Amino acid sequence: MPVTTRRLAVATLATGVIAGLVGLACKHILHWVQALAWDMHTGTLLEAASAVSPTRRILVLTLGGVIGALSWFLLFRRSRTITSVSAAVAGHPMPPLRATWHALTQVLIVSLGASVGREVAPREMAAAFAGAAADRLGLTPEDRRIIVACGAGAGLAAVYSIPLSGAIYTLEILLVSRSGRAVAPAFLTSGIAVLISTGVTRPAPFYTVPTLTPSLSLTVFAALVGPLLGAAGWAFKRAVARVSSDRPRDWRLLVALPMASFLVGVIAVWVPSVLGNGQASAQTQFDATWAARAGLGVAALVLAAKTLTTFLTIRAGGWGGVLTPAVALGAGIGAVIGLPWAIAWPGSEVAAFAFIGAAAFLGASMNAPFTGLILVIEFTAQGPTILVPATLAVGGATAATAWLSRRSLSSAR
Repeated sequence: MPVTTRRLAVATLATGVIAGLVGLACKHILHWVQALAWDMHTGTLLEAASAVSPTRRILVLTLGGVIGALSWFLLFRRSRTITSVSAAVAGHPMPPLRATWHALTQVLIVSLGASVGREVAPREMAAAFAGAAADRLGLTPEDRRIIVACGAGAGLAAVYSIPLSGAIYTLEILLVSRSGRAVAPAFLTSGIAVLISTGVTRPAPFYTVPTLTPSLSLTVFAALVGPLLGAAGWAFKRAVARVSSDRPRDWRLLVALPMASFLVGVIAVWVPSVLGNGQASAQTQFDATWAARAGLGVAALVLAAKTLTTFLTIRAGGWGGVLTPAVALGAGIGAVIGLPWAIAWPGSEVAAFAFIGAAAFLGASMNAPFTGLILVIEFTAQGPTILVPATLAVGGATAATAWLSRRSLSSAR
């Protein structure tokens, strides 16, 4: 076995272990802080937040904004540059200690209810430490690129216990490669990471979704609405990029983020599902019993509130992921359109329409249709029964995204 191959094998094993420990640490920190802030020892954040007083919701959110603002203000005093995972994969330095500081701040504010995702934190930390391990082992530039990408994907896999999604994310988004030298480490690191963070038993799904039933109604819905979901996901991605580039990194951060967090807390008094990374909002949309009882108005309210609080948090200076918020928004769009559709043409539960919306919207917002679909399948432990309508929706969404991207590029010339 060539020396370079042996070193890559050692780096693959080390990266899987690193990512697993990072994911395990992030999950424990999240749970500890939520137990302290929300008195959450069992159940979900939505249940815990709904049980506390409105005043406590506002205070906890505001506290999260203050802590996040102070932490990032101090971090940015030395340098205002944050190395993204994609930049690290391309070879840019990603100091592990700085990445850890940045990542743990994200985990902390999400634990306190900030309306952003927590998946970027383990990706950044695992990628940074994987890069350091690759440098210590003296990997070639291409092998180092593979290992850093695998660290990020395995970090995602570890924190949510989604091994297949972590590997597909690495290959489709970060490496854009199907070579054996990339595929083997991608799957091995994700599998090792989840084994360390979760163990050998499969945990409960991230979202509780009833068994989804296929129907002609759902199939026609997916074929017609797929391009609309793609356009919405494409617009969401562009909007996130625009507000992210404008968020403050100087003294304004000390004012903007606490104020925005206070407003999110006020909104959470009436719509508590906006709290956290999007799980509560998406679960609300996936809950077919809730949908049938509360109707279109509440589904639309949850969708609008989650959209507003996510953009408000990012624009005010908050850092975090948009993967799980995108699942929530896609599920919301699917539910809002699917509710009247299901009444006019019965055949499938509202949860199936929300699933279609989440998969197509997420794939479009990430520009990664395979990753989007697999993520939602692993998040819900559902999907095989409605793969035909799901693939029709994802295909239509991908076509719409490609057309809009070409049109935008032509207009910019």
